[in-house]
Amino acid sequence: MLRFILRRLLSGAITIWFIATATFFAMHAVPGDPLTQDKAMSPAVRAQLEARYGLDKPLPQQYLQFMSNMLHGDFGISFTQENRRVNDIIREHFPVSATLGLAAILIALVGGVAAGSVAAHFRQRWPDRAVMLLVVGAISVPGFVIAALAQLLIVRLNQLAGTTVIPVAGWGGIGHVWVPALVLGLGTLAYLSRLSRAAMLDVLSSDYILAARARGVAGAGLFWRHQLRNVLLPVVTELGPAVAAITTGGFVVELVFAIPGLGRYFVQAVQQLDYTVIMGTTVFYGAFLVLVVVLVDISYGLIDPRIRLVGGRG
Repeated sequence: MLRFILRRLLSGAITIWFIATATFFAMHAVPGDPLTQDKAMSPAVRAQLEARYGLDKPLPQQYLQFMSNMLHGDFGISFTQENRRVNDIIREHFPVSATLGLAAILIALVGGVAAGSVAAHFRQRWPDRAVMLLVVGAISVPGFVIAALAQLLIVRLNQLAGTTVIPVAGWGGIGHVWVPALVLGLGTLAYLSRLSRAAMLDVLSSDYILAARARGVAGAGLFWRHQLRNVLLPVVTELGPAVAAITTGGFVVELVFAIPGLGRYFVQAVQQLDYTVIMGTTVFYGAFLVLVVVLVDISYGLIDPRIRLVGGRG
């Protein structure tokens, strides 16, 4: 198991290096630079700023300096936010994005498994058809459209109630979290519903379920002890990509709902060609996703001991 984890960590480190390198050269391949945003800048001031940020050095030297700083956990100073370090931006705003993403994952996981299980138990009946209809709708409609529709519904609800039942935008309390989290996790919830339904149908027709029923095991005991555990394994397998999808999708939701998360700053940095913020947030998100994938791989062994034994031999 230890060798398995070390191999995963090594492949994760290579992935992070590739992400950092690709992001660095992609940023410098884009026409223009952060300093061209200020048209009134004199040549002398521009030269000073280029020297401060290291833009006056050859590109290979800039790359080596960037990699050296990254290894020391230093992503530099923002080009557009005066004297503000990228590390401080990540430290202040990532908890907001993490809270939103964690809520979205929980909604998608619990809702997806529950909806898929209900659909499988009522196969070819109206609960099954209703769940599949909602799944198709959630997958087909883009997230930004769902976010806009959700805001319109909230505004209408607040007008009918004559007070603010649900905040339309902003951040600060639990009321600001669950609607953006639902919008953010809806696509993943729909996908996990289909996955859970297919897995549950396989479980329901398996021999050990028939044997358990023959022994008199039924109801909640059969579901929790024999059905749910086998349904969770393929669902957990998809959690790594699901976290990636929710993380990247969170950029749009944070903008629409005016949530001060890290994704919102990333979008602003792309618009302003803020090299250090773009590279810092990209590498940070890449490292975060690699960590999530490793944890998901390790969790396989906790859910299914057979996988842990195979990993131990490897």
